[in-house]
Amino acid sequence: MRSPAALRFAGAIVVVAALASCAPMPPEAPKPVAPQITEDTLRERARSQLTGGIKLYEAGDFEGAQKSLQASLDHGLLGKHDQSVARKHLAFIHCAAGREPQCAAEFRRAFEIDQAFALTPAEDGHPIWGPVYRTVRATLIAEREAAMGKPSQALANAEQLLADGLVKYEAGDFEGSLRLLQAAFKDGLKDKKDQVRALKHAGFCLCLMNRLPECRVEFTKIFDIEPNFDLAPAEAGHPSWMKTFSGARAQAQRALAEKARKKAP
Repeated sequence: MRSPAALRFAGAIVVVAALASCAPMPPEAPKPVAPQITEDTLRERARSQLTGGIKLYEAGDFEGAQKSLQASLDHGLLGKHDQSVARKHLAFIHCAAGREPQCAAEFRRAFEIDQAFALTPAEDGHPIWGPVYRTVRATLIAEREAAMGKPSQALANAEQLLADGLVKYEAGDFEGSLRLLQAAFKDGLKDKKDQVRALKHAGFCLCLMNRLPECRVEFTKIFDIEPNFDLAPAEAGHPSWMKTFSGARAQAQRALAEKARKKAP
């Protein structure tokens, strides 16, 4: 038989258990809310990937840059300008790796996305991707003019020869370009700037074909028209004609100095 103390203890336990069963349950902790992926979030991510891809490109990590740049485009939310910037850097990467068809395809996409797309003079003058870019641009210009049915008689004969010669130059047909440019100059271009452009690009063609003495002659003719002429910075450093042009300019400057000396009293 239990003692009175034991009975009181057992009763207390029963009371406590009864009270516990009646006590309200503590509220459950709220479940974490999954972050909402919105269009703005994806657009910001795309911009971040574009910026990161350019930084990787500038650091020389072309593989990482290509992945990041392509990922930025895959969202489909970049603006036209940003898309063309991404395509441009992808083109640079492909050209640097010797993948010219892919390089040309990226340049073409950049033009198709953004009609204002263009390389800077320094980028245009790059020996690896500059020719690919110019070929794509010339091709698109020719396609656009053909689609519009642009008549070749829209320009005077000399100016049309110049325009056609520049298109062939951009496409890398230096022999064909040279014939047209020299014909344009001979036919009588009215504007001095056009005369200089014809002679300059004729010189470029000749130098690129390693006909350096003839290249120098074309360059020298420029100074009879524009004594203070100089190449643009992106053009001046080109290894194919840099020395030849410098020699022609020095020759022209000596001739001008000699002429001035003879005129002096």
